Amino acid sequence: MKTKLGLLYGGKSAEHKVSLQTALAVIRALDLEKFEIYPIYINVEGQWIKGPQLLEPVENVQALEFTNAPQLSPLSLAPALFQAGQQDAAAIDVIFPLLHGPNGEDGTVQGLLELLNLPYVGNGVLASAAGMDKVLMKNIFAQAGLAQVDYVSFIKSEWTKAKEEAYTRVEEQLGYPCFVKPANLGSSVGISKCTNRAELDAAFGEAFQFDRKVIIEQGVVAREVEIAVLGNDEPECSVAGEIVPKKDFYDYKAKYEDGETALIIPADVTKEEYAQMKEMAVRAFKALDCSGLVRADFFLTKDGKAFINEVNTMPGFTPFSMFPLLWKHTGLEYPQLIERLVQLAQERHAEKQQIKYTF
Repeated sequence: MKTKLGLLYGGKSAEHKVSLQTALAVIRALDLEKFEIYPIYINVEGQWIKGPQLLEPVENVQALEFTNAPQLSPLSLAPALFQAGQQDAAAIDVIFPLLHGPNGEDGTVQGLLELLNLPYVGNGVLASAAGMDKVLMKNIFAQAGLAQVDYVSFIKSEWTKAKEEAYTRVEEQLGYPCFVKPANLGSSVGISKCTNRAELDAAFGEAFQFDRKVIIEQGVVAREVEIAVLGNDEPECSVAGEIVPKKDFYDYKAKYEDGETALIIPADVTKEEYAQMKEMAVRAFKALDCSGLVRADFFLTKDGKAFINEVNTMPGFTPFSMFPLLWKHTGLEYPQLIERLVQLAQERHAEKQQIKYTF
């Protein structure tokens, strides 16, 4: 019996286009002998659109936008779309959220799916929310004893009222170079490298366009190494991969537009360095109570010291993104990776159904 798989993509996010590309890649990889595919598109205004069942792979992202279909709210779709176990041909067994950024990988959609009692791929509400907020994530990592570079954070009103104090704090606690980032945004959007006060001022203004909270991290001379983690209670790690940006750092354009980045898989690391990062990746996964998948990102210094930078609870997921490539080099091809994630979603959901809520 085929699994009825709902692909949830698009979203009211700066990473809307990235999500569309991800959905296109997943659709092309799915085995139609094993899955019935139901597209659910969220446009940039936040309206949900239920597309028809896909009986064959689509050619381009434009075919996934359903511009002429009626726009609905998620709750109006719920009775017909999200009732797992019903006989309705449109009912869905598992949702695969392919959403990046706010309102997608931050726990909001995950909360909706929890209320609908529907299996879904990836991390739950808590892990998604904590993983999205870089400040909360780093605070949790600090509690777990994971090594990190120094950081400070500000909300917009603090900065607006006392800019000089904010800049002085950054300079005294972190120094230059440092990196200013929106606290709740992925794909390296809104990130700036700063080497002086003028650049710091401009970077704060840029980052606050995307979020009400920013994080500033101390610069470190190190390689950028990543490990993919897959599983639920017993997570497994992929080989390590290294990002070598041709620019100063790995920003949005380097990731998605310019091709100004080399990915080296497997990374040239020692057994000791890999073991150190693997242990930290699993510890970070468990500290956030993750499930399904994460990509753990590290800074690796010349003397072999690893600092965890962040984990991404919904990493880039095209066949050319780091997470699937890491698993490809570990022995798990893209179509099989998707199937494994669906299986993990069903296993986690089945476990939750065993919890007793009455006495």
